[in-house]
Amino acid sequence: MTFPILSVIIFSPIVAALIILMMPAERKTEIRVMALMTAVFALLLSLWVYLTYDQSLAGYQFIEKYDWMPAFGISLHLGVDGISTPLVLLTGVVMFTGVIISWGIEDRPREFFAFLFLLASGVFGVFVALDLFMLFFFYEIAVFPMYLLIAIWGWVKTREYAAMKLTLYLFIGSVVALLGALAMYFQSGMGTFDMLMLETANFSPEFQKIWFLPVFLGFAVLGGIWPFHNWSPDGHVAAPTAVSMFHAGVLMKLGAFAALRVGIMLLPEGAKFWAPLILMLALVNVVYGAFIAMIQTDLKYMIGFSSVSHMGLVMLGFATLTEQGMTGAGVQMFSHGVMTALFFAATGMVYDRAHTRKIPELGGMIKPLPWVGFAFIIGGLVSMGMPGFSGFVAEFPIFMGVWQVKPWVAILAVISIVITAAYIMLAIRRTFFGEMPKEFEGHITPIKAIDKVALVLLSGLMIGLGIFPGIMVPMVQSGIQNVLRILGGA
Repeated sequence: MTFPILSVIIFSPIVAALIILMMPAERKTEIRVMALMTAVFALLLSLWVYLTYDQSLAGYQFIEKYDWMPAFGISLHLGVDGISTPLVLLTGVVMFTGVIISWGIEDRPREFFAFLFLLASGVFGVFVALDLFMLFFFYEIAVFPMYLLIAIWGWVKTREYAAMKLTLYLFIGSVVALLGALAMYFQSGMGTFDMLMLETANFSPEFQKIWFLPVFLGFAVLGGIWPFHNWSPDGHVAAPTAVSMFHAGVLMKLGAFAALRVGIMLLPEGAKFWAPLILMLALVNVVYGAFIAMIQTDLKYMIGFSSVSHMGLVMLGFATLTEQGMTGAGVQMFSHGVMTALFFAATGMVYDRAHTRKIPELGGMIKPLPWVGFAFIIGGLVSMGMPGFSGFVAEFPIFMGVWQVKPWVAILAVISIVITAAYIMLAIRRTFFGEMPKEFEGHITPIKAIDKVALVLLSGLMIGLGIFPGIMVPMVQSGIQNVLRILGGA
């Protein structure tokens, strides 16, 4: 019997959440230490999965299967491929850095870490689920703690509005996708929710064309696809720092991943039929998101709309249905996750000290906060797609894939790179350089050593992937080969 590593990755955060909830509320230091130990454990396990995944074999690995409700064909069927393995590692990284960044939370840290771990557990579950019912089960587990984390610990001005808006958007999206999943279950006649079995169901082209859009767009709502992206920037802004990191870094990937896993892989003919429409929607995401980000005066809103633009690139890559485009999209999910986690961590550190995120009210922050300034600049270079950073490794193949399908879409989408460079440069100059406002002088305290660990880890990952793309690109490619086999053999 092999070690059930994926089950342990999913359920250890839930066990830790229960233990933390049983600890006395006043023992804040012990609660934080317990949270950190859990996050380190999850990071080490996800790293182990990443390093021991055999790219030469490809396909699904670390497979576990436990019957849960055999009468309905539901089982806890787990496994990872070349696409989901980097996302499991991403979740481990964001969970670890999120706990570090939240070290100073004084308002009910016990409940905060418990909900954060419940959220992490749901996210891990979606990335490794090979059973359609279980994918939905973990998907919903990931959405509900989000509401509480924003509504209780978020920014007082907008937290209730933002939390409710986020929950309603995502809930409606997932209900629409669930209808598509049930349609597949009954249409297949197999009596199973096992996605590996459903891949062989040979649904009729008419059935696929009817149900692809509800399934794909239902999940893509969480990926921030236009015009259903509206919940995302509000959620980013209202959320506390660690939750913003989870929200942009990992949660938006859930939507994109599930749209690929359930929409494109189970309904390939529908994907081919509707790909031009998805391409158009994603193009609007990319260009519109960049333009709206450019006019923001709040750092968090800027990063929020930047996320909408960058997640548009992921959808653009998927909609090409080509090897380059989809491989780029797979790498972009990891790169964007690390980049936004870094951006929100840096913004949170500035806000905690200056008590404002308004770009015009800031300035000269590089002197008291050099680590934060350099981390933000590295995030900015990734965001612009500079060679030598992970953003370039991800975005270049996406544009290659789009060019093969619709060259004019690639030409229009490139506008976003210019706009992104403009707003990132402006934000860096106005926030970190120039004159520091008088009221901040002597009041901006340096960051703690533990915060530096988070900034170095996130920055290092993006530089490492940019210089050595071979540590991830072939793995993602091996996962995309399977998707192309399904699309070709449909």
